[in-house]
Amino acid sequence: MSNLISILGAGESGVGSAILAQKKGFDVWVSDYGTIKPQYKTELDKYGVNYEEGGHDEAKILSSVKIIKSPGIADSIPMLVKARKENITIVGEIEFAAAYTNATLIGITGTNGKTTTTLLTHHILQRAGLKVGLAGNVGYSFAKQVAEQEHEYYVLELSSFQLDGIYTVALDYAVLLNITPDHLDRYSSLQEYIESKFKINQNQNAEQRFIYCADDETIINQLKHHTTDAQLIPFSLKSEPMEEGAWVDQNQINIKLNKPKVEFIMSVEQLTIAGNHNTYNSMAASIIANSLLIRKESIRESLSDFKNVEHRLEHVGKVKGINFVNDSKATNVNAAWYALESTEDPIIWIAGGVDKGNDYASLSPLVRSKVRIIVCLGKNSMKLHQAFRKDVDMMINASSAQEAVNLAYGLGEKGETVLLSPACASFDLFENYQDRGNQFKRAVRNL
Repeated sequence: MSNLISILGAGESGVGSAILAQKKGFDVWVSDYGTIKPQYKTELDKYGVNYEEGGHDEAKILSSVKIIKSPGIADSIPMLVKARKENITIVGEIEFAAAYTNATLIGITGTNGKTTTTLLTHHILQRAGLKVGLAGNVGYSFAKQVAEQEHEYYVLELSSFQLDGIYTVALDYAVLLNITPDHLDRYSSLQEYIESKFKINQNQNAEQRFIYCADDETIINQLKHHTTDAQLIPFSLKSEPMEEGAWVDQNQINIKLNKPKVEFIMSVEQLTIAGNHNTYNSMAASIIANSLLIRKESIRESLSDFKNVEHRLEHVGKVKGINFVNDSKATNVNAAWYALESTEDPIIWIAGGVDKGNDYASLSPLVRSKVRIIVCLGKNSMKLHQAFRKDVDMMINASSAQEAVNLAYGLGEKGETVLLSPACASFDLFENYQDRGNQFKRAVRNL
């Protein structure tokens, strides 16, 4: 019988999976339709893993006992359709690696805030001296860490695409921060995307915890017909005390857990990350930390010295009284909403890129009240113009980060904020959102 595992995609997740599969005695074949980055080739060579790039050897891949696919590859590609007809098991890295670890698994998802919450949770656990790995959509490959440097805890940022590759994993702590329309270019409906997000909670048992935002209508509506054995731990910005969960009253975060019995209070003003969305993120991280009985003082210290992720509402600098803020990580409408909502100054908004089926209607009230000028950054800005031309004084197009910054600076006035918060993916002009953010920062420094 075949002992071959084929891995589609030779990025961080694929190469990590290859290393683990080889250590577990499988024959391994890595196949990338594009080109493999030199650093990943070096790793594959070091472990003696066979690979190909620039295409797929279909016959070889379809002779596999299992296929591990990168989260970026759609399930609908012809080869995976054929593989399913041949009854070949197709999984993601998280599903594959979880079978080889007994660590406590903490999974965090949501349309927005998952990177911040994942990094914050990891920061609290690491500061408390726990042996903890950071993986999933952030950090190093989960599979590679399981293969090379086993931890007692893993904090996993899980995108909907990663969750789609999970079938049997039962997370000890599953966090669902929020759900708003996103990736509707890949999902056939909003409901399909919602169900994808709820996979974070599948397979959980009565000893495990499902931590969710009670202020998110989509989550609450889905919970009405969603069955689970997990302990439900809600968090909310509303001031009504809960039997169990987290809430905010008189600017204080309150957390109450029954098993283990814990009560925790902290002022919102002590958090280093501002805005309501970050209060939610901090509550989710604090529920996990208190569940693990980390010292309250240690949790408070971690929450008050945490530095947020790059490209998320990152203050770049002030030039002649004009503030420049890099929120390149805002690749959907809801993330841009948070950025506009939490900016106090009048705004020159740099937006645009590859539209993922966006509906901009929810942004109109904020744009009307806060934004003076929109600089459209991207190859096709027609939809932005149609959505906002009546809401602002001026809309102007730019075809590079440098041009967008120069235009915003030239039109800006003292006391205004130039906010890069695209509400779109970056792939038309940039490699990824990091490249977009870095080019924006370079352009600001050039001023």
